[in-house]
Amino acid sequence: MASGGISVASLWTDVNRCGQNGDYTRALKALTKILHENRDDVTALHCKVVCHIQNGSFKEALNVMNTHSKVLGSEVVFEKAYCEYRLNRVESSLKTIESAPEQTDKLKELYGQVLYRLERYDECKSVYTDLIRNSQDEYEEERKTNLAAVVAAMSQWEKAPMEDLGLPESTYELCYNATCSLIGQGKLTEALNKLQQAEELCRVSLADDSDQNVFDSKKKVKLTNAEGVEYKLAKKQLQAIDFNKALLAMYTNQADQCRKLSSSLQAQNPGHPRPVLIQVAQLCREKQHSRAIELLQQFSDQNPESASGIKLTMAQLYLVQGHVTKACDVLRSIEEFKHKPGMVSALVTMYSHEEDIDSAIDVFKQAIEHYQSEQPGSATHLALVREAANFKLKYGRKKEAISDLEQLWKQNTKDVHTLAQLISAYSLVDTDKAKSLSKHLPSADTMSFNVDVDELENSHGATYVRKKAAKVVGENPPKEQGHGEIKKKKKKKKGKLPKNYDPKVTPDPERWLPMKERSYYRGKKKGKKKDQIGKGTQGATAGASAELDASKTASSPPTSPRPGSASGSSTAPASGVVPPRQQKPSSSGATRKKAPQKKKKGGKGGW
Repeated sequence: MASGGISVASLWTDVNRCGQNGDYTRALKALTKILHENRDDVTALHCKVVCHIQNGSFKEALNVMNTHSKVLGSEVVFEKAYCEYRLNRVESSLKTIESAPEQTDKLKELYGQVLYRLERYDECKSVYTDLIRNSQDEYEEERKTNLAAVVAAMSQWEKAPMEDLGLPESTYELCYNATCSLIGQGKLTEALNKLQQAEELCRVSLADDSDQNVFDSKKKVKLTNAEGVEYKLAKKQLQAIDFNKALLAMYTNQADQCRKLSSSLQAQNPGHPRPVLIQVAQLCREKQHSRAIELLQQFSDQNPESASGIKLTMAQLYLVQGHVTKACDVLRSIEEFKHKPGMVSALVTMYSHEEDIDSAIDVFKQAIEHYQSEQPGSATHLALVREAANFKLKYGRKKEAISDLEQLWKQNTKDVHTLAQLISAYSLVDTDKAKSLSKHLPSADTMSFNVDVDELENSHGATYVRKKAAKVVGENPPKEQGHGEIKKKKKKKKGKLPKNYDPKVTPDPERWLPMKERSYYRGKKKGKKKDQIGKGTQGATAGASAELDASKTASSPPTSPRPGSASGSSTAPASGVVPPRQQKPSSSGATRKKAPQKKKKGGKGGW
């Protein structure tokens, strides 16, 4: 029974469970309790060594093995050699492996690694060749990768002839090692193609890995903090790891940690632009663009040899803020790039956006002068001249385009397009010159091309297509004259008549005129209905007042016919009297009552 009343069996259960879960720190606590009961328990000691190795504590594991060397004996030869190898004690590791009573497969694997570290490539190659030939397990691909690395090292550093070992190139590691072998042989073109293949395989491999995210990277970067890593990696690799740590801090929103790491990197590498760019990226995430530009300008002034990339970043930040002209000024200050075709194109585009045509033409002028002195007549030089001429013609600067067009035409006098542009430009300045140049235009006969008109009309983009009579299968022969088919006349639709139309009543001749323009319009009678409110007995109507309305007398002209006013009716009014409008039917046969009017104080009459 262990201390605290816990049985040893239950402690071993904890060790087993922690080992399966990868919790080796907790497993060590249980093993310490077991060894407290029996300090010479070989299995517990062996497990303790393994737990220390899994935690990266190689010194502690080696101390356990040295302290209990008599008890453990040859049980932990591999573990001891591995710890010595990881602690960069390569010679000691080699001696431990060679003194082992039996060379197991895992010892051979470690033996190959030790020989590679000692740069004994020929022996290392033999070890891996034997392992690949005599073992079959899931690590075969890794062994082939290691063998390819050995062959690449022999090719690069020992200039040994490349031997075809029949290794596949199915993974990016194998393909990359094959690239290194080709570089060692001086076959750079083949090496470049192989490297591109390795890059594509790597991209596909990483894309298929669903665990590629920031938090997964955070876990992986912790592995670089393990003891002894600095002995395995070159200075450039260690520097790249530090840069990645700063970037990881930025992407995980650890602003203070990012600033601390980038400042430390800048102090260690004062002329390197990457620490400054990381600080600038962090400032941009915090929307401090002005401060970021100041930091870039400061580094550019202090390190002019590394200013090109920094100034490109400055221009990008100016564009983000909408300061296009400032961005152009920064780009034009980069001596290394300012005459490059890509830079000229970017500057002209930005100046055109700002409608600063003069500055855009000046960019063309400086670039053309540069190539005129450095590479006259080169393809880049002539391309810039043509683009400058087209740009000036586009913005109506034909006089300024003449010199460029003349230069292009002298380079190729058979260029009809350039000659036509030159004649067009001279026509505004010197008509005599334009006429003399027009003599160089080819005649109409020489300009006739074998063009299929039908094909041209049927091509995509034709705005007018000549219609052709299509032949119909089974078409009837043409009929004799006089027996042709009579064309069917389209029936005219009858116009819609008004709902109150009465054919027995003469329509109003002024019905097409607006009401206000008709001769019998007398205007609206304002206030008439209002004056009748409250007069007479309740329920009285104003029907009788229609007889007193002069507009409805016989002297008034007739209006449009009204429904229910047939002339044959015995009750029809006298001729010339306009009949009343037909009332709309009330819904559901119900009558609508007037709301009672509120009695005014002092008003005349009652309700």
